[in-house]
Amino acid sequence: MKYLTLFIDTALGLAQHKLRTLLTLLGMIFGVGAVIAMLNIGEGAEREAMKMIDSMGLYNLIVNGKEFDEKELKEQRKHSAGLSLRDAQVAHDSLPFVTDFAAQKTIETYHIFSQYNNSDANAVGVSANYFQLSHFQLFAGRILNKNDQQRFAQVAMLGANTAKQLFPLGDALGQQIKINHLWFKVVGILQAPYLKKKEFQGVKLGNEQNQVFIPLSTALHRFESGLLDSEVSSLKLAIDKSVDPIVAAQALEHLLQNRHSDIDDFELVIPAALLAQQKQTQQIFNIVMSCVAGISLLVGGIGIMNIMLATVLERTKEIGLLRAIGATQKDIRIQFIAESFTISILGGLLGVVFGIGLSEIISMYSQWAVSWSMTAIVLSFSICALVGLIFGVYPAIKASQLDPIEALQSD
Repeated sequence: MKYLTLFIDTALGLAQHKLRTLLTLLGMIFGVGAVIAMLNIGEGAEREAMKMIDSMGLYNLIVNGKEFDEKELKEQRKHSAGLSLRDAQVAHDSLPFVTDFAAQKTIETYHIFSQYNNSDANAVGVSANYFQLSHFQLFAGRILNKNDQQRFAQVAMLGANTAKQLFPLGDALGQQIKINHLWFKVVGILQAPYLKKKEFQGVKLGNEQNQVFIPLSTALHRFESGLLDSEVSSLKLAIDKSVDPIVAAQALEHLLQNRHSDIDDFELVIPAALLAQQKQTQQIFNIVMSCVAGISLLVGGIGIMNIMLATVLERTKEIGLLRAIGATQKDIRIQFIAESFTISILGGLLGVVFGIGLSEIISMYSQWAVSWSMTAIVLSFSICALVGLIFGVYPAIKASQLDPIEALQSD
């Protein structure tokens, strides 16, 4: 109760010097706010990165065929037929860490339309386990299965954006769409992922929402393909979680290079490596921002020390009087430390509010993801309180060591 009363009296005393108190608080407010905003943005960026990586599959290796002009492609086809299902099958059979694989074939699409509207979406053929390896979420209906592949079924799944374009009223399931010259029955719709960015470390994401998916067997047998086109456009291989993705990628690349006669007609994407690169970049950003915020808190602490030293000079007679009527040096120290601690607590509370607001503003205008971190709030507030406590010790000691008689005689 004694310390609570002291805290209240101190707060009331600070309220009598509003401008001076506010100027003292600014350093703490900006420091705490910067720490909270920085950590919130860092947390949000990490979670957003995990969402993006999840759409590719953290433990996948993705092989994409490269695009070339016709002349160069003709020369390459003399030595390599491009990506094929056989590439994936050989990798699965010869590399023990490859647990599964899926393939995708991009169809040369002239038009896609329904009875309600048309769409500028792309049509792709995919193998039965493509969606499992890609971690896409189903919104309605079902995914394409092995039975669809075996009977060359004319069924399709729509990305969320494509479904809205073709069926504005939202009744896509069971409806018919036409891809080039063939009709397909819609059996499923993908869930639209909430991704603020459409690209991650140079890899485009979210394109599945603007696509129509059909069985790979149907795409290969019922749609014409260019003479120089590879059998499939991309491969996705799932690897064992116990294996280093970088090592796995090196082994896979070596295998494919041998099969393609060392022709550089494919590129390898390693989601786990992209995530590691993102984390490293984010870590550097966090360190830099922490240093900036730390300097701001240090400046705030120096401001508290300055104002407390000025307070000691202003209240020299008051200190002498307190000592004369029985106050001990410990009482004086506690009083002044309580004042500096109160300033830091107030600065911390206002800094939390400022940090939350700053995070929202940054998110609004930069389109960066923000995720609230209670750890960030507690950590920054605690550091602020500690800084106020430490920088209030010296003025408190100086005040307690004043000679009572000299203090009473001072002007």
